[in-house]
Amino acid sequence: MSGEGKVALLFPGQGSQETGMGKDAFESYDDARRVFETADRALGFSIKKLCFDGPDEALELTENTQPAILTTSIALWKVLRGAGIKPDYVAGHSLGEYSALVAAGGLTLPDAVTLVRKRGRYMQDVVPVGVGAMAAILGLSVDDVEAICGDAAEGQVVEPANLNGGRQVVIAGHREAVDRACALAKERGARRALPLAVSAPFHCTLMKPAAVELAKDLESTAFSDLEVPLFTNVDAEPITSGAAARDALVRQVVSPVRFEAIIEAMASAGVDRFVEVGPRKVLSGLVRKIVKNVETLTVSSSEGVKRLTEASVV
Repeated sequence: MSGEGKVALLFPGQGSQETGMGKDAFESYDDARRVFETADRALGFSIKKLCFDGPDEALELTENTQPAILTTSIALWKVLRGAGIKPDYVAGHSLGEYSALVAAGGLTLPDAVTLVRKRGRYMQDVVPVGVGAMAAILGLSVDDVEAICGDAAEGQVVEPANLNGGRQVVIAGHREAVDRACALAKERGARRALPLAVSAPFHCTLMKPAAVELAKDLESTAFSDLEVPLFTNVDAEPITSGAAARDALVRQVVSPVRFEAIIEAMASAGVDRFVEVGPRKVLSGLVRKIVKNVETLTVSSSEGVKRLTEASVV
């Protein structure tokens, strides 16, 4: 990469899906086409058709959403790599950590899409629909939200799940406890407390059985050492070994995503350009709230690929 600063690639997680994602890249680039075809073979059904045509209800099922976002993200990444883009660091938000590991050479694409489909199924199965919930608390500190969760639990689970920065903390747990926490957050000065349209309470202790099942699959999957350091969700520190990557993915299931800490650590390591690779632009917006005087670019389509390669990033 040109310039004195460093470049980090960021890969989105669940919530960034949209029908039609990846279609123009598939139609424009052979590298992207090969990624979708490889994913279809690995999964035994057409994730390509699901990404391009939906329907939305099917795309939003967790076991479908996760391989769909990963496949789209890696299709775009392969095009960037073919254009000579070489990051200094990578990271992903929740599911996006799997995409980051593929980009860093730690996981193969067939293994990654197979793992995240199982991950999505385990996460959905462990808490029946309607029992769990998630909500975004805006305008309070992490410490404030932790205290609110403690007061709202009343014997149930409600915990910080995504520490997104910009005074945005997502909580997860039993639906009733999440509702109590939202009401309490408003009483204590939160700007907003927004229920999220998700089918399971990710990144909290209710996910422990899912973590146990996923650990078995991860243990039987080959991990390679990474070609590029990856900042993990659980520790917000860079790793380069396949063993460390596997361990981080197991712990990630029940631990909060420390996205704000990841971005701050990357900035401290000299990153001044953040490139979001995948559908939509969720992470770029968060980055701008966390650190100033950095550049954010998004690659969610073939147009994004063109903008990046024309911006003298290579």
